[in-house]
Amino acid sequence: MRVFIAGADGYLGWSLTQYLAGRGHTVVGADALLRRLWVSEMGSTSAVPIASIDDRLAAFREHCGYRLRFFTLDLRDHRALCAALAEFQPEAVVHLAECPSAPYSMIDFKHAEFVQANNVSGTLSLLFAMRDHCPEAHLVKLGTMGEYGTPNLDIPEGFFEVEYRGRRDRLPFPRQAGSWYHWSKVFDSHNVSYACQLWGLRATDIMQGVVYGLGTSTDVRLNTRLDFDQAFGTALNRFCCQAVIGQPITAYGDGTQRRGFLSLSDSMQCLGLAIENPAEPGEYRVFNQLREVLSVTELAAVVRSAGDALGLTVDIEQLDNPRLEASSHHYRPDSEHLRDLGFRPSAPIEEEVRDMIRGLLPHRNRIHRYADQLMPTVRWRQSPSVPEETR
Repeated sequence: MRVFIAGADGYLGWSLTQYLAGRGHTVVGADALLRRLWVSEMGSTSAVPIASIDDRLAAFREHCGYRLRFFTLDLRDHRALCAALAEFQPEAVVHLAECPSAPYSMIDFKHAEFVQANNVSGTLSLLFAMRDHCPEAHLVKLGTMGEYGTPNLDIPEGFFEVEYRGRRDRLPFPRQAGSWYHWSKVFDSHNVSYACQLWGLRATDIMQGVVYGLGTSTDVRLNTRLDFDQAFGTALNRFCCQAVIGQPITAYGDGTQRRGFLSLSDSMQCLGLAIENPAEPGEYRVFNQLREVLSVTELAAVVRSAGDALGLTVDIEQLDNPRLEASSHHYRPDSEHLRDLGFRPSAPIEEEVRDMIRGLLPHRNRIHRYADQLMPTVRWRQSPSVPEETR
């Protein structure tokens, strides 16, 4: 299958590029290389050293047996995107090319506006480009479980049956996003759904849980990044980096917030299943992609236990939650569609976390240099700033 991956230089994108190539697919990558700049802006870096894009492409050719065509482009450059899709004629398009950070979007107006413009406009550009140049291709769009929020109901996969005033219908499950970033993903979901209705495109919207894990290789040029700063480091990845440098694990709030999690290897398996089992023309389907549901406290305990097994002293420190989110809440999402397609979880989370900490230990000094970036400074509720000239 010919697969076009937008966001191929990122944490998931570079891993997926190698995963699909290993399964015999012909892959083309595209990326504006912005993730590297965003993390640098936060004053941080990847915990695992990553190669330049040129070195990555050279290593890919050596190990995968063919030259990976790579387009350095921003999806909002509609003309360049159209040219790339027209040339490659993909059978599947994977959209990972968005700014994936709630804290980054909550810094100030400039960042909120950028995240929404980048994500929503980029997705619209991709939808129109697919309509015009590869209308039969299947779009696999990365959403987030954060679109749903934490309703006091079980969370279905995208849609639910509702009865109101004696009438029944199948409707999209309400979205209750908790950041400017998460709202951009909600807008994406509605736009993708509408494009399927309007033009007969086919799409799978992946509501993914929090991903953790190392994507390292015997050839370091093939390593994927692992971020640990407050904006781009997911909770478990941050906790493991804190354990490695002896910094207390910073669990936000009272630790009872619950979320869905899955490992990087499980994410690759799930995305591969979605790509290899495409939606029908005109179909917009939603997959909730997660393996298990854990609270922040349970997550921290897993990391502490793994650290103990490796001879590390791991403490847990409760911090005031910088986010505006419910603490104790109901959280039970469905996730049957991918299992019906054959998803089988890999190693237990305890084993994955031990392997991750073990893999991070050689990079302890590198992480320690950026330890300040592990602590939260971006807060959801901020006092309004008043320009001096208006005071």
